[in-house]
Amino acid sequence: MKHEALIKKMTLEEKCSLLSGEGNFTTKGVKRLNVPPMFLSDGPHGVRKQAGAADHLGLNASLPATCFPTAASVANSWDPALGEEIGRYLGEECLAQRVNVLLGPGLNMKRSPLCGRNFEYFSEDPYLAGKMAASYIRGIQSKGISACPKHFAANNQEHLRMASDSVVDERTLREIYLTGFEIAVKESKPKCIMSSYNRINGVYASENAKLLQEILVDEWGFDGFVVTDWGGSNDHALSVAAGNHLEMPSTGGTSDLELIDAVRSGKLDEALLDRRVDEYLTVLMDTVIPEDTATAFDVEDHHAMARKAALSSAVLLRNEDNILPLKAGTAVAVIGDFAQTPRYQGAGSSMVNTTKLDSAMDAMQESGLQVVGYAAGFLRHGGEDQAKLDEAVALAKKAQVAVLYLGLDEIAESEGMDRAQMRLNDNQVKLLHAVAQVNSNVVVVFSGGAPVEMPWLEDCKALLHGYLSGQAGAGAVVDLLTGKVNPSGKLAETYPIRYEDTPAYRNFPGAERTTEYREGPFIGYRYYDTAGVPVRFPFGFGLSYTTFAYDQLEVSPTQVRFRITNTGERAGAEIAQVYVSSHGQVFHPVKELKGFTKIYLEAGQSQTVTIPLDDKAFRYFNVKTDRFEVEGGTYDILVGASAADIRLTGSVEVAGTGAPNPYEGLKLPSYESGKVSDVPDAEFAALLGRPIPQTKWDRTRLLDRNDTFAQLCYAKSWVGRLVYRILSGKKKKAEEAGKPDLNILFIYNMPFRGVAKMMGGAFDMAMADALLEIFNGHFFKGVGHLLGARSRMNKRMKAYREALANAGK
Repeated sequence: MKHEALIKKMTLEEKCSLLSGEGNFTTKGVKRLNVPPMFLSDGPHGVRKQAGAADHLGLNASLPATCFPTAASVANSWDPALGEEIGRYLGEECLAQRVNVLLGPGLNMKRSPLCGRNFEYFSEDPYLAGKMAASYIRGIQSKGISACPKHFAANNQEHLRMASDSVVDERTLREIYLTGFEIAVKESKPKCIMSSYNRINGVYASENAKLLQEILVDEWGFDGFVVTDWGGSNDHALSVAAGNHLEMPSTGGTSDLELIDAVRSGKLDEALLDRRVDEYLTVLMDTVIPEDTATAFDVEDHHAMARKAALSSAVLLRNEDNILPLKAGTAVAVIGDFAQTPRYQGAGSSMVNTTKLDSAMDAMQESGLQVVGYAAGFLRHGGEDQAKLDEAVALAKKAQVAVLYLGLDEIAESEGMDRAQMRLNDNQVKLLHAVAQVNSNVVVVFSGGAPVEMPWLEDCKALLHGYLSGQAGAGAVVDLLTGKVNPSGKLAETYPIRYEDTPAYRNFPGAERTTEYREGPFIGYRYYDTAGVPVRFPFGFGLSYTTFAYDQLEVSPTQVRFRITNTGERAGAEIAQVYVSSHGQVFHPVKELKGFTKIYLEAGQSQTVTIPLDDKAFRYFNVKTDRFEVEGGTYDILVGASAADIRLTGSVEVAGTGAPNPYEGLKLPSYESGKVSDVPDAEFAALLGRPIPQTKWDRTRLLDRNDTFAQLCYAKSWVGRLVYRILSGKKKKAEEAGKPDLNILFIYNMPFRGVAKMMGGAFDMAMADALLEIFNGHFFKGVGHLLGARSRMNKRMKAYREALANAGK
């Protein structure tokens, strides 16, 4: 062990104390041995260090920081160099704010467009997501601190996220939900990783030794430490044994007592505890920030970087009659509430308190366009306002071009809740249609972190999607509209025509005990292309103000070479994508992304590019051999401008590893065809290799620690049912008001053990169990046990604090 001498000087109490939080975002130190505490901060796209009362849901204000575009936005740049540059800026702000670990980037797959946290995640494709995450991590850690990719793993819904069991077959888990993390770990060496709330095939992620030890450490070579998601620990001793080091936030020391008891009882080997402490200390010591480090950063320079990121990430989705770019002097009507108050980030723990914030109206006034006026047009959070609509229509009549700022509002995309549907608010659609009736030149600027249905697309000539573009996004969008910068982003996710077309439609979100990943590896374009389902915009799609041609393809099993020529009249950047298609016996999606590049070309310029095919190009996970294998044979190499726009095709012969087909003898017609929207039980069970777990709550049994407050609807006790009515009433009232209460949502979805993990030591597990007795119909017995447990906890905590104070004396 690297810190063996130091650890030998520690008491058992001190060692255990290091593996849980001191506060919401701080860890404990050992002052007598000069072991400092650590500060961890939210912020995949900006540092969220709270100056006052800390919380994990983004409810309280934080120190000013730069809000960069969210991951869902930057993924559209397909530019790892840009991601690394953003990472360096994030790392610099961490140093200034004395943050040792930045909790990001988010690396979960976009299994469904309705996941409430999709704006924090990169893509539906693990290869693109992994490459972008690796670039962020390299940039952040270049400043001497730690990044923390999250949430590991198969955490793809917000509903019941702390209790849901992700039921997923091993091949899909490895190829889709772990590959992005694998790329990030192997290529950027993160010093920290965050385990997710959910179970994976019945085992909590924080207690999953196969995930945290066999795969993460033994196979991928991870040598940092693992932190729980906030309140995500179930059994701290089991987590430590499995490879999860740090439990956050503080439990007031009650989790430390759990570890001490586990060691003394033999449940946890002290030698293994020492190993975890050593692994944690290695990162702790590596991320100490020197006292003379600057406490300020260049606000204007960082704002300019946020603008650069937004410029590279916006996607031009429609441009009929080449209405864009708008010429100087064009008379434009600016319409839409988002033009006045930009929508630039999501809600929840990633919410950044910006250093400054651009507005579209200011940028328009400075753009060279003739702004004839502004009208809000609609109520931001839905509902009808005829006066606003009429004002917008009247204004549109006065302009050559009507620029409508539309999008998803703040309450549509948030940590803690999934979207209920995939549509744009009716009042915005109604406004767009009304404006289009009086002005044929309508340009829509869209804001949002996830796909929406677009039956209204024909009502606009142009659609520029800025996603959630950060604090400088409004100015960047105007630069793109006027042609000061040529749009170069391409979609990192597919836009389906309607939500019912999505592969997980029938299984998202998991309503009660489990969420079933019946679609297997067929998510996103892997499904649409294989099953032949039409889409609104394909994966990898994006327009430019110029055009590009591809030719001179050369392929081998290790690389792809081809030439790209800018055939238009202005400079621009092209994102070329390499897909691989298998003809083997093992079922695969019809094509899978295996490489990409983004190059900038002047008008008329040509460049030959080389894209390597790495160890992930031809592999699949074989559930019989329990490892990745390669099926020998012919593979098609597809080079395109999107998943649906293949420009060049070649083929290569690849030697295989000789493993047998793991599905030999199984009847899997849905997976063999890719038509997985309605997989029968027997077929999903065959893919899993075991019976399908019960998906519904068992309402006949008593509630236990890992059941949720949402399940109080069927509690045995009137007390439990009363608590449920209060919670559900507050939840419904907040949602009807258009302002979901994140605290109520968190509690509603929280397991009962959460009262011992999220209340800073006010409860321990024995008290949580007593509370359950009350809810399970034993009111007086439970109250007695609750008071007794409280007394015992206070005595034990007093003795524990005395032991820490007297350590080394």
